[in-house]
Amino acid sequence: MTNPLEHNLPSNSIAESHEGDFGCTLMELRKLMELRSSDGLNEINVHYGGVQNICNRLKTSPVEGLSGNPADLEKRRIVFGQNLIPPKKPKTFLELVWEALQDVTLIILEIAAIISLVLSFYRPPGEQNELCGESVSNPDDEGEAEAGWIEGAAILFSVIIVVLVTAFNDWSKEKQFRGLQSRIEQEQKFSIIRNGQLIQLPVAEIVVGDIAQIKYGDLLPADGILIQGNDLKIDESSLTGESDHVRKSLEKDPMLLAGTHVMEGSGRMVVTAVGINSQTGIIFTLLGVHEDEEEVKKKKAKTQDGVALEIQPLNSQDGADNEEKEKKVVKVPKKEKSVLQGKLTRLAVHIGKAGLFMSALTVIILILYFVIDNFVIHRRPWLPECTPIYIQYFVKFFIIGITVLVVAVPEGLPLAVTISLAYSVKKMMKDNNLVRHLDACETMGNATAICSDKTGTLTMNRMTVVQAYIGGTHYHQIPSPDIFLPRVLDLIVNGISINSAYTSKILPPEKEGGLARQVGNKTECALLGFVTDLKQDYQAVRSELPEEKLYKVYTFNSVRKSMSTVIRKPGGGFRMFSKGASEIILRKCNRILDKKGEAMPFKNKDRDDMIRNVIEPMASGGLRTICIAYRDFDGEEPSWDNENEIVTELTCIAVLGIEDPVRPEVPQAIANCKRAGITVRMVTGDNINTARAIATKCGILTPGEDFLCLEGKEFNRLIRNEKGEVEQEKLDKIWPKLRVLARSSPTDKHTLVKGIIDSTVGDQRQVVAVTGDGTNDGPALKKADVGFAMGIAGTDVAKEASDIILTDDNFSSIVKAVMWGRNVYDSISKFLQFQLTVNVVAVIVAFTGACITQDSPLKAVQMLWVNLIMDTFASLALATEPPTDALLRRRPYGRNKPLISRTMMKNILGHAVYQLTVIFILVFAGEKFFDIDSGRKAPLHSPPSQHYTMIFNTFVLMQLFNEINSRKIHGERNVFAGIYRNLIFCSVVLGTFVIQIFIVEFGGKPFSCTSLSLSQWLWCLFIGIGELLWGQIISAIPTKSLKFLKEAGHGTTKEEITKDAEGLDEIDHAEMELRRGQILWFRGLNRIQTQIKVVRAFHSSVSIQKLGNQESIHNFMTHPEFAIDEDLPQTPFLDEQEDKSLEHVPTTGTGVLLLDGEVTPYANQNNNAVESSQVQVVASHSDSPLQSLETSV
Repeated sequence: MTNPLEHNLPSNSIAESHEGDFGCTLMELRKLMELRSSDGLNEINVHYGGVQNICNRLKTSPVEGLSGNPADLEKRRIVFGQNLIPPKKPKTFLELVWEALQDVTLIILEIAAIISLVLSFYRPPGEQNELCGESVSNPDDEGEAEAGWIEGAAILFSVIIVVLVTAFNDWSKEKQFRGLQSRIEQEQKFSIIRNGQLIQLPVAEIVVGDIAQIKYGDLLPADGILIQGNDLKIDESSLTGESDHVRKSLEKDPMLLAGTHVMEGSGRMVVTAVGINSQTGIIFTLLGVHEDEEEVKKKKAKTQDGVALEIQPLNSQDGADNEEKEKKVVKVPKKEKSVLQGKLTRLAVHIGKAGLFMSALTVIILILYFVIDNFVIHRRPWLPECTPIYIQYFVKFFIIGITVLVVAVPEGLPLAVTISLAYSVKKMMKDNNLVRHLDACETMGNATAICSDKTGTLTMNRMTVVQAYIGGTHYHQIPSPDIFLPRVLDLIVNGISINSAYTSKILPPEKEGGLARQVGNKTECALLGFVTDLKQDYQAVRSELPEEKLYKVYTFNSVRKSMSTVIRKPGGGFRMFSKGASEIILRKCNRILDKKGEAMPFKNKDRDDMIRNVIEPMASGGLRTICIAYRDFDGEEPSWDNENEIVTELTCIAVLGIEDPVRPEVPQAIANCKRAGITVRMVTGDNINTARAIATKCGILTPGEDFLCLEGKEFNRLIRNEKGEVEQEKLDKIWPKLRVLARSSPTDKHTLVKGIIDSTVGDQRQVVAVTGDGTNDGPALKKADVGFAMGIAGTDVAKEASDIILTDDNFSSIVKAVMWGRNVYDSISKFLQFQLTVNVVAVIVAFTGACITQDSPLKAVQMLWVNLIMDTFASLALATEPPTDALLRRRPYGRNKPLISRTMMKNILGHAVYQLTVIFILVFAGEKFFDIDSGRKAPLHSPPSQHYTMIFNTFVLMQLFNEINSRKIHGERNVFAGIYRNLIFCSVVLGTFVIQIFIVEFGGKPFSCTSLSLSQWLWCLFIGIGELLWGQIISAIPTKSLKFLKEAGHGTTKEEITKDAEGLDEIDHAEMELRRGQILWFRGLNRIQTQIKVVRAFHSSVSIQKLGNQESIHNFMTHPEFAIDEDLPQTPFLDEQEDKSLEHVPTTGTGVLLLDGEVTPYANQNNNAVESSQVQVVASHSDSPLQSLETSV
């Protein structure tokens, strides 16, 4: 296309070699896109001569688009840039190594090892002095003293290996995430017109000058100027912070920006800026300056236990939106960190505290024993020349203490979580689940409720018209076109062809004999298919009346539930076609066409007859009913903005029944959900009869069950009070029985999801998964614990709000996600069972051994091998167990169910008893039993003994066989079931065994080992295999009979998630745990203050009667003087026992916070007015300190 304005080229446009080829430069377009509404329009018209001229300058056609010539596209990329924002550089391996080195326990170990190393090379003058105690007992072993450096070096070497393993894991994890990220980006395509053809193009391939077709639900991929629009409304809040939707039109505001969402309407735009030159890109580039500071903040909020929880948003541009949002103080509902993360963090903190206590105790006992033994019992003087030798002893004790700490802290835990989640995410891709947020993977395992869409998820989303009501006749098959008068046929064909999005089309099948392909909105495709079945050509109608010639379009949205298009009639005046849900359109009809095509009056009685005789029978058969109508405007032009007066007094042309068959695999998937204890609810915009029929076919409704099917209006009437506010109490009466919510709006969906999540009905909080595809499903998807967006039918907005994208839009894929989620949970539990057995045994052995023999039977390097390296392998082995169908045969664990069940605790303690018994027998009687030299009380640099080598070897082999026991956590007998399916497990166990042989036989001084004979090896193996037999004995003991067993690793109760989390994107339990030390001080003060207030209140108040001993403090709180102030935050407690002792502690601040940070209006029933000067008293249980105070006063 020639450029008519070439002689007008601005002088600076030749700056770049190719820039002269276009009529405007990159900077000019950037400046243009910085303008808003009327300023932008003014600049386009005055400086550029209208949008058409901009298209000419960019050498593009508003109708045909670009030619798609590769050379031309490349030139545009060079001049105007590519449509991608370069991702941040990944961390280098060395940076990851440096991060891994920050681990506190490793730093302490490094310091201890370096001190040990330095001291081993120092030969003090008093080394041979008898008064300094024995350094080496045997003069023959002088050479061994020279090798004292080996232990320090071996510890350092072990630390290096651990750091490298950790860094490699982080590196591979990052690489995997980037792969996933690029996969998500590639999945995102946009409708572009090239060479007159509408094609789906990956967002990154869009160039300046492209003509983009935009529609409801799109996330705009680049900046552009509107060429043609129908009722277009954009949500620009991601850039401007304004929540109101902005109406876009050629007359007022044609500027469209990347990263904004199309909330209504459709249109076409010419792309004027892409990638880093778009407004979003510019902001992103500016923010890049502060990237490092941002990174530090993000890391605090986003990662926990070394597990990255967030994968970037759908496309890289959104990174900028998110950064932009951070600048504004917007109260966004907070998502609590995943159930598992919360439980693990709490558990790890408790174990860490216990480990720290044990290690400190070990060091103190060793030093005291040494000091008392040398200076009190043997009465040796402290000689200056002996000081370095004593320091060597103290360093040895310190290393033993640190080793106890290293063993106590489960370092393998974050690794097991990461491996398990990453492995699951990779496998879930094959099951059509694209996981965007890692933690959603295991949260899904706890799901108790699924709120699912109907169309496309439960049904095939391949719609066809199967029944029709035209001219007073109900046709149960597609009628022949010959029976209709040409005028009626014409109205049907035009009413469908013109009044549907021009992006909806029916294309020929890809394979011969296959079904025709439906592109665009599936309901519209069904209607277009009906036109084709009537042997008419919709494309010819559209060609005659292209989109630009449509006079006015009221596009479909969830409020209207209809679409109307106005066209000019050839003879003057206007005609409007409308289509939509039959009961909605029929309410607006006052006439109907008869057989002859004449418009007859259509009264309320006729409408009721039609609903009863036509629509209800269709809907009861599971058909979706759509009504087509029209209206003529022959007088003067009406005011099109007054929609209510326009879309009324319609004439009904036809009512069509559309079938969308249930997916064949759905009934079985829903049966699996029911068996797994998950309630499936259908939330749909369809007619209640259609919804009920489909729900029955799917198995959501089964005969004889007590259930509710409600329409949106009825649902709202039942749950709202006179003021129109949702009342949780009313909602709690409805949702447990609700199975189908029909004719629902996205707001209803959000209300239902929020209500179920916030509900306190039942023994534990519900974990809700939601599916959504529309733009307005965003809030419900965000609110849900896990949001599933449709990969095929879903809008970009829905995908952006979701946690998992279903690439095949199929409900049965959700069931697979449940299975994987439960598998992650079980994998972590298996690893915990294994790890904690190792930890309990190693800590007790090191502690008691150190206290009794002044030396740990397991040396520092041996412990490092067992704890860090072997645990890494074990986490790999146990975290990659594939899921089985058995996972769906039990109920969800729930939020408050502890990680370590009583059965697991029985296994941990049972195996610990076996292992400790064996080890202590070997330590104190092993040398007699095997007839070898004792290794107890060996001097400082003595050589390794066979005695202690056997203890180490037996210990490791017992762990190996216990690893096989740990494959089952629910008390199953057959621990080998399905072991052959997990090759990783088999190779890890065999690999660890081979390495152990090498360590024992060739490890020598660094590992404090000496080679063993064959018979000694067989004894070690025999004791190890004893673990399997012992496991059978443990599983035979019923857990119920062991009353003393406690559970561990509880979830967080709602009361504990409070104002503590202010300012965090997600509630981080680790940080909350650390803050609780401070809270203890405040709590003490608060208790005293509260008690003083209560005492004063009792003294001053004459009106309150003396309360009986057993009465609760609630009674006197109902008196207005002692009303609770609802605007007080609640302080979290360390554990549930504390909750019972004092439920809420007042400080100053605001709101009783629920999980999502919203203030609940019904947190307090005694909501009486309170003056600031009056006393505020806190609600409490009857067994609280306040109760005891109250009775004592």
